[in-house]
Amino acid sequence: MGFGKGLLLLGLACALGNRDLGCRIGLSYNKTIKDCTDINECSENPSACGNHSRCINTIGSYYCQCLHGFIQSSKNVNFTQGQGQCKDTNECIGNSSICGKHSSCINTIGSYYCQCQHGFIHSSKKANFTEGQCIDFNECTDSENKEELCGPNGVCNNIIGSYWCNCSNGYTNYSAERTPCSKLDCDNFRAEKKPTQLLGGLANIMSMMRNSCLALSGTGSKVKLDGDALLEKLFTETDAMLSLGTQNIDESVSGLLTAVEKSILFIGPQLKDNHTKMENNKIDAQIAVQRGTTRPTGDIRLSSEYAYLDTDWTTAAGTGKYPGFAVAALLSYKNLESSVNRSFEMVKGAKENGADPSYQVFSKVVSVVVSNPSTQKLSRSVNITFRHLEDIEESTNVSYICAYWTETGAWSTDGCSKQDSNASRTICTCNHLSSFAVLMALHPIEHTYGLELVTKIGLTISLLCLTLCILTFKFCRSIQGTRTTIHLHLCICLFIADLIFLAGISQTKPVGGCRFVAAMLHFFFLAVFTWMLLEGVQLYRMVVLVFNATMRPLYLYAVGYGTPLFIVVISACVRPNGYGTKKYCWLSTDDGFVWSFFGPVCLVIFVNVFFFIITVWKLAQKFASLNPDLSNLHKIKAFTVTAVAQMCILGLMWVSGVFLFQEDPPVAVSYIFTIFNSLQGALVFIMHCLLSKQVREEYANFLSCICTSQKKRYSDLSTTNPSSSQSQGSKSGQQTGESQI
Repeated sequence: MGFGKGLLLLGLACALGNRDLGCRIGLSYNKTIKDCTDINECSENPSACGNHSRCINTIGSYYCQCLHGFIQSSKNVNFTQGQGQCKDTNECIGNSSICGKHSSCINTIGSYYCQCQHGFIHSSKKANFTEGQCIDFNECTDSENKEELCGPNGVCNNIIGSYWCNCSNGYTNYSAERTPCSKLDCDNFRAEKKPTQLLGGLANIMSMMRNSCLALSGTGSKVKLDGDALLEKLFTETDAMLSLGTQNIDESVSGLLTAVEKSILFIGPQLKDNHTKMENNKIDAQIAVQRGTTRPTGDIRLSSEYAYLDTDWTTAAGTGKYPGFAVAALLSYKNLESSVNRSFEMVKGAKENGADPSYQVFSKVVSVVVSNPSTQKLSRSVNITFRHLEDIEESTNVSYICAYWTETGAWSTDGCSKQDSNASRTICTCNHLSSFAVLMALHPIEHTYGLELVTKIGLTISLLCLTLCILTFKFCRSIQGTRTTIHLHLCICLFIADLIFLAGISQTKPVGGCRFVAAMLHFFFLAVFTWMLLEGVQLYRMVVLVFNATMRPLYLYAVGYGTPLFIVVISACVRPNGYGTKKYCWLSTDDGFVWSFFGPVCLVIFVNVFFFIITVWKLAQKFASLNPDLSNLHKIKAFTVTAVAQMCILGLMWVSGVFLFQEDPPVAVSYIFTIFNSLQGALVFIMHCLLSKQVREEYANFLSCICTSQKKRYSDLSTTNPSSSQSQGSKSGQQTGESQI
């Protein structure tokens, strides 16, 4: 009994000790009070509700609420762990009146603040606020720099939230608030200058811009501006003008480029948008504008199909007085490159081996325009990437040069350099602004050594042979006559022409000396062809006029020297600058001036061909007659053959000469001309001296007088010849006949 009673008491004690096992969730057994008490989940687990929230304990449970400025993700007011978290409430959204008028709401994490808009100030002059309102700030009276707001030529007039500058005559604010008065130089658009007379459309542009400029000058009230419409009118006039194709005069192109650049600077501040793109058939424009009371900063990237501009707003705005806006523009002309594919005299740094290359414009012409008034020496260079007209890799004979178009109408490389280049594009860096393009320098593939060697050797042989011809025709008595006189002067002219050609054809400096050399070559080569014409006339007279071939020397001299002299004098008077080119002291190919030589040459060849045809026809008739004078007929036949051969040699030489003096003659043409020019003296000596029996005999007699052995040899030959007396008599008769001819 006592043992059972003890077990009962022990069971009762255990039951009383574990009574909390019967408490519901959220409660725990308190041994002190021996009852179930609440568990404070907020204390035991501080992160139960997450960030930006507070925990509220309840009997047997708890709940969470978001702090002010936050909202639960499911938009519940009360929630527990696992039902979501608190996120920021953007007070600025959906409550436009939270900050009041003329202010801006700035949201923060769990809160917000307000700031007054530009031109307004808080009633308590707070920068950031949540209470209060914004009132107008009178810039004209309360600004620290109130004297500088409109400049010395404007009067500040306060308006709600801003101010307006009333400008004096000659100044404008471009009808924009908070813009100081800028000087307008409407005289820049006067249309009385020379280029406008050469390009009628340019006068229209100038007049249109001048009228718009005068309308803005001294504006005291808001004027409705439409810069986009004005820009479109400018492009329409430019398109019409460039379509005429009359802008092929350098000075006119300069006037066009300058007029368009000035117009863009005038129109830029009037454009509505910060970035404007406009394009037509002849020009493509990308214009960026920044407005404000402080200078803009940051990079500028403008691009078109043909070019890409890389600069910054600091460069565009400059360091001078800030007018309240900055303009940057990239203008690409689509067809102007053909009109400025000239005037490369000022291009430097492209020589190779002392030889000047030929140039051609190899990109579209691009103008870069900024509102910075000091563009002649920029603090930071601008980079312009050009797209080539064709994809051609640089090589030993091709290189690319960055150049700009000067106001005097010529290309120059001063201040511009090539940064990088490949087959399709070239990147140029320039420390000033203008109109730019990429020039392709074509360096001649030099064959100078071979050509010079052939020329010097050939012309030396030619001059020696012509010297022998001149001495032969002058002192050989047995062949004296009209034909010999013609050959003598033909050889003299050819000798002088070859001598001048050898010494001066490539001596392009000084210019005056080069022009003199070109004129002398013009005269003496024309004289050669004139004497060749006289030879054809003489052959015609010999056959047609029954061998009456005698012509007075005075007449021969008058025609042989007077005709080429007349042509040269007329040519020099009409176009004196036509003598001398960049590479040779010869006639310029510009405007067809070289045909003052090739024209008479072609005429001589055609007339001689006519005379030779008549001569051959008459000779054939005389050979077919009953009693032909075979001796004289064979001589005339020989004369005709040599004359035709001589004409063919000189004619072929100058046919190749037509192509030789072009910009880039083929190598084969250069060698053909050089060979014919070098050997013509030798060929004349062979045809008129060595192939002539009389001349050979005269040479033999001359040599026999000098060398006894040679005299004995010819004496032996004459004694072994049968019928020598008859031969001598026949020979004497032939010499007399040929001398008369």
